Amino acid sequence: MTVTALGIPRRMLAFTLDGAETRVPEGTTILDACRAAGTDVPALCHGAGPAPRSTCRLCVVEVEGSPALVPACSRRAEPGMEVRTATERVRHSRRTVLELLASSADLSTTPGSAGWIEEYEADPDRFGPHAARLDAEPAEPRVDDDLLVRDRGKCVLCRRCVDACGDQGQHTFAITVSGRGWDARVTVEHDAPLTDSACVYCGNCLDVCPTGALSSRSEFDRRAAGTWDESAQTRTTTVCGYCGVGCGLTLHVQDNGIVKVTAPHDDPVSRGNLCIKGRFGHQHVQNRG
Repeated sequence: MTVTALGIPRRMLAFTLDGAETRVPEGTTILDACRAAGTDVPALCHGAGPAPRSTCRLCVVEVEGSPALVPACSRRAEPGMEVRTATERVRHSRRTVLELLASSADLSTTPGSAGWIEEYEADPDRFGPHAARLDAEPAEPRVDDDLLVRDRGKCVLCRRCVDACGDQGQHTFAITVSGRGWDARVTVEHDAPLTDSACVYCGNCLDVCPTGALSSRSEFDRRAAGTWDESAQTRTTTVCGYCGVGCGLTLHVQDNGIVKVTAPHDDPVSRGNLCIKGRFGHQHVQNRG
């Protein structure tokens, strides 16, 4: 006989979402409830992996009785709560956030950003061309090795990579946010190259970066050459064969070659975490020499 652990059952609660009664399990965030109901709420710094920091403020919604807009990614639904996701106040806030983000960082590789800018009629240029870049001059992508590329011009300081490298993931603590104000940036100690840091090249920061500020060298080179085409890529979930742990992998294949490896966050073994071999050691699979 097989016994399946179902976990602790959660009670259901009811609240109002855009005028319609919605029932969700206790502990559900407003953002998850919106997505379950098919309501589109933009979110940049939220995703699988690290806990939400409520940094980007794109997912703000209006809650009856709250004087300020609340971040849907971290606010949990409560019984009797009345939530509105598309009021003019909410739209104005999201429009302003998008304008500020797009005027201070390059969102060209941020999934969904172009559609959000169009949907909310955001105009980043009203602050002036490149009004508030993180540096006095646009920073060039930093290529320290053959595995990872850091592009500070695309960073929005969501800190998801810091959490994935720290106490919510790898526990390596190789990167952190240094500086204040416009000088704030994700870096390693003394702004050294990654090769001189505590980085173990697990690449888990790549999976949680929402803007492409961190990318694999193979993806960076293909984008630079104009040969990166996600629409032509297939994804195959398999198991890493380097050791007996059995971590789950997702192979991204283009032109009959592996161009990127990611980790499924719902995998019961790896839970979205890989080591350097699992993420970058796939060349032997397609060694045609």
